[in-house]
Amino acid sequence: MFLTSVTLMNSLPGSVPSNTWKQSFLWMSLAAVCFQASYTSIHYPSCGFFILGYAFFLVRLVNQPTVRRAFYFGLATGFLCYAPQLFFFWRIFNLAAVVLWLILAAWVGLFAAICCGCVRGVLPDKIVWLIPIIWTGLEYFRSELYYLKFSWMNVGYALPPFLNVMGMYGLGFLVFSLAASLNFSKGFPRYRHGAVLVALGLAFAFLKLPATPPPAAKLAPDTALTIVGVQMEFPNEKLVTKALTKALAKNTNAQIFVLSECTLDGGVTDGIKAWCRDHERYLIVGGKDVVTNDIYFNTAFVVDTNGEVIFTQAKSVPVQFFKDGLPARKQEVWDSPWGRIGLCICYDLSYTRVTDGLVSRGAQLLIVPTMDVSEWGRHQHELHSRVAPVRAAEYDIPIFRLASSGISQAVPADGYVTAQTHVGGIDEVLSAKVTLAGHPRKPWDRVLAPLCLCFTIVILGLRLGVTFKTAIQERRARRRSRSTI
Repeated sequence: MFLTSVTLMNSLPGSVPSNTWKQSFLWMSLAAVCFQASYTSIHYPSCGFFILGYAFFLVRLVNQPTVRRAFYFGLATGFLCYAPQLFFFWRIFNLAAVVLWLILAAWVGLFAAICCGCVRGVLPDKIVWLIPIIWTGLEYFRSELYYLKFSWMNVGYALPPFLNVMGMYGLGFLVFSLAASLNFSKGFPRYRHGAVLVALGLAFAFLKLPATPPPAAKLAPDTALTIVGVQMEFPNEKLVTKALTKALAKNTNAQIFVLSECTLDGGVTDGIKAWCRDHERYLIVGGKDVVTNDIYFNTAFVVDTNGEVIFTQAKSVPVQFFKDGLPARKQEVWDSPWGRIGLCICYDLSYTRVTDGLVSRGAQLLIVPTMDVSEWGRHQHELHSRVAPVRAAEYDIPIFRLASSGISQAVPADGYVTAQTHVGGIDEVLSAKVTLAGHPRKPWDRVLAPLCLCFTIVILGLRLGVTFKTAIQERRARRRSRSTI
């Protein structure tokens, strides 16, 4: 699909000077270096701002003499950015990891190709406006909408969480607006609109789109509660009850206990129900809601103080290529004694269309049972730990994320992690006092990103239409010249 689009969009160079081969390799290398530097920010937070350099050099790279060359340089840049960060794919998928890296990189190639087509032919004087729209539209599609959707490595995950109050797609729009303005405004002096786009982005940064207001819930006078999670990887019932008892002894005021996704290889056992009843505690635990022998829903179960399962939520988006169950038939929130709590299983937290649904239903807290297998490695755990702080800042909502072997996190509504565990910390306990959100909201980019995707489709259609028209005219001209001869 990508190569077909690129071939159709090839055109003759226009009046805008294009990059030489030497310049192209330089911009590609600098973009990749800045991207790698920005994703060291989990250890050195200020390095996250290197993502601005990545955007700047990637935009500089798109000005190629042909769309085909722009696509290949974009593809190579994406591969150099994504493959080193996602090297743990090799442990999981072996040789197929190369294909997945190339598919991710192809979106960067398509971005470069469409932008190059605009510079060389369609709407070159509007390129400052179009670059952030094209980037945001493609990022939204590759992160949320097609079969291989994968939102990691987004611009928003590299920068400090508090900047994501406008949404991670909105933040990407802002970053590429700045990059486009710095690269192209001098070339098109009548259209120096990059500064306007940046100003609008900053204005929207502190505005949020209200979600559907929560229905009147029976809230306790004090909406703060203590939650305790225990990291365990594929334990049996005896180990589960033993670990819960040990955690309770050190956290006697805890009201809710949490265990990871896939803790149980089925439903909640009688022994675990008895533990909840005997100790008068709530438990959220991941297991399987079995339909038939091999068909099930990957589910989070809520067990109350009477030892009864009172609420379940299945995983909305099962992970591709894994035996991860059926997608959830519905999405609801738990009306707990402390407020409305949304249950979001593992990678579901990476998809805004899943978390938007929970927030729209009035969730005041997200609890996220997660399976991060220890053998996937430290870097996978660290990349996954970027998601919860961004979501908390986007919605102004606290998140308690409990992973099987780390990194588990307690994140208040401002997006700054207040407590977390270590990678590989089996049986490690995470304890946090959580205050439920009063008025969580959805950020503006939930409207912006779909609009950008629609505009990107229109832009691509215009470019392909012009190319087809030109190809038909050239074919007719060749026929006339042959008939004349």
